[in-house]
Amino acid sequence: MPTWAEAGLWGLLGGAALVIGALIAWLVAVSDTVIAGVMAFGSGVLISAVAFDLMEEAARTGGLGPTAAGFLGGAVAYLAANALLARRGAQHRKRSGGQPSEEEQEGSGSAIAVGALLDGVPESVVLGIGLLAGGAVSVPVLAAVFISNVPEGLSSAAGMKRSGRSARYVFGVWTTIAVLSGLSALLGYVALGNAPPEAIAVITAVAAGAILTMIADTMIPEAFQKTHTWTGLITSVGFLVAFAIELA
Repeated sequence: MPTWAEAGLWGLLGGAALVIGALIAWLVAVSDTVIAGVMAFGSGVLISAVAFDLMEEAARTGGLGPTAAGFLGGAVAYLAANALLARRGAQHRKRSGGQPSEEEQEGSGSAIAVGALLDGVPESVVLGIGLLAGGAVSVPVLAAVFISNVPEGLSSAAGMKRSGRSARYVFGVWTTIAVLSGLSALLGYVALGNAPPEAIAVITAVAAGAILTMIADTMIPEAFQKTHTWTGLITSVGFLVAFAIELA
């Protein structure tokens, strides 16, 4: 199989976890506390991937200065896009309750869909970039993306269902994002195929900055709404699990 196709398939696999989470939320009555706990766990998993797989590799290849610039650039870019979408009704897109319906805020459905895509693209791009470095997907990064995407899809789909959105809308959103995640990984591989290692390091750092900002701005606050003082411990367990995968 061509490596570019492999990149797309790994990205699609990571995105498919969103559909799995949405399916669970649609078919099973999962409590808000459980959803929040899984969200906190996924946050810890992603933090570990950012620290030990993305930033460490970027700094080793591109140096601290370019890596830091890319990291902060990714954080600022995500912050700006997220703030814009929040004004359109997508500020609680990962929450299992409290999402606005289309009647309450016109255009919120589109904003939630675009926000979900914004959250998933950086993760998918790094899967494609990872194939450039070693010729094989990074198992810890793939595991982190998959494990964190299940609660994201679970929580957000539960909120969409409670706000009255149809199954066609919910699964249309997550299926589309899964496909676009695959395309993002494929394009990340193809577009940077001939790029120097330093450029790849900067792009990796940009994605890392966006992912960490997403965790701090959306995942952890949404988890804290229900898990409260347990959030830190659950997040730490997720971090430890991902770290163990990295060592293995």
